[in-house]
Amino acid sequence: MPDIAVVDYGMGNIRSVAKALVHVAPDRSIVVSADPATIRRAARVVLPGQSAMPDCIRSLDASGLRDVVLEAAATRPFLGICLGLQMLFDSSEEGPTRGLGILPGRVVRFRDENMVGPLGERLKVPHMGWSPVRQARPHALWAGIPYGTRFYFAHSYHPQPDDPDVTVGTTDYPAAFTCAIARANIFATQFHPEKSHRAGLQLLANFVAWDGCS
Repeated sequence: MPDIAVVDYGMGNIRSVAKALVHVAPDRSIVVSADPATIRRAARVVLPGQSAMPDCIRSLDASGLRDVVLEAAATRPFLGICLGLQMLFDSSEEGPTRGLGILPGRVVRFRDENMVGPLGERLKVPHMGWSPVRQARPHALWAGIPYGTRFYFAHSYHPQPDDPDVTVGTTDYPAAFTCAIARANIFATQFHPEKSHRAGLQLLANFVAWDGCS
């Protein structure tokens, strides 16, 4: 039985995520898999994603992995990354597209009219680069990561959860938005821990050790 399965549905920075997991957990069995049976046997599951929401949902359905992803998100420690976070919600303006409906809420695009920095400068969309993350509440995956630590972002859309209690991290661009969520056995980030150097590796190491309780 693999310790961790990284879901391979044809989208996302899958190899980089797997490489980072191997780095922090060299003694664990980590697989990149498109096989439902293998993913179903894994003790922990990671759902990466990048590109566009319609493409990710289409590829997930075409791969036949939707059901096993829904099962994993309901039953074991589950980590979503970037589009792997956005897909958890009901819908996205990108497309527009129906999500997996695991969490109530929607994903919205940064509004061009709001993209003005503190000095009056125009901010670009997508939001790309390093931004400090405020931890909205304690969680096992924040262990060893100071409040305000910078993580790497690359996105044009962000989640708006219906339930504010699922938000465990926020950042500003330029207004505050949810960039990390948690509910029960699910933790997901808009930022890329696999590209976030020491802090990202710490978060992944915390996920490897996590029992699925916050």
